[in-house]
Amino acid sequence: MTTIDPHSPVPKYFQLRAILLDLIESAELPVDAPIPSERELCVQYRLSRMTVRQGVDQLVSEGRLYRVPGKGTFVARPKIEMPLRLVSFTEDMLARGLRPGAIDLERRTAPADARLARVFGVEPGTEIHVIERLRTADGDPMALERAHILASLAPDLLDRRLADRSLYGVLEAVYGLVFDAGDQTIDASLADAADSRHLQIARGSAVLLLQRRSYTGGVCAELGVSTYRADRYQIHTALGNPPPHS
Repeated sequence: MTTIDPHSPVPKYFQLRAILLDLIESAELPVDAPIPSERELCVQYRLSRMTVRQGVDQLVSEGRLYRVPGKGTFVARPKIEMPLRLVSFTEDMLARGLRPGAIDLERRTAPADARLARVFGVEPGTEIHVIERLRTADGDPMALERAHILASLAPDLLDRRLADRSLYGVLEAVYGLVFDAGDQTIDASLADAADSRHLQIARGSAVLLLQRRSYTGGVCAELGVSTYRADRYQIHTALGNPPPHS
């Protein structure tokens, strides 16, 4: 679609969205390139300013465009598909050709409260390592990771350098911990003051909240609670139609 069809049942603003999206996905408008101004789009497609703004606003809300006050509207970086499998952030970013990074924010050992004790299947008061890190891709903040690990499985973990290293890689190389199973839940949430500061997004912005339990030999060894930028991630899953019962 390269023109607006005034007789189409599809709203004009949505037709404009499709035209701009095609330009983005075909790389005619590359990442960080400015899109034509509202006035230029009005003239080119014979649309009202309100219709043009509605179409552009739609793409901004979808994370395909971003605005810079006083400068214009630009093409956003494509979203990253969130892995729905047991894989570390470092492995995932490397597989996508991105440079993973990790910045230490906090590390401590604390007694498990009743909830953590239930998660790990241990007695309350059992020592748990808590490691909070900011994860980056090509230098851009992507997620906050808060890992809870049974201290008995990795006694001196907090003494080791973890900046810009894969936590899973350290656990495997140093302690022989290989995660062979896990479960994960994903919820929608809003960034609080601390999250927004670290992730460099506005307070109240949409985020994805992940909780993942990782197992080794049937034992829950790690609980990960991570906050991901919703403007940089999307969830994709393959669907199938099961064959009818014979």
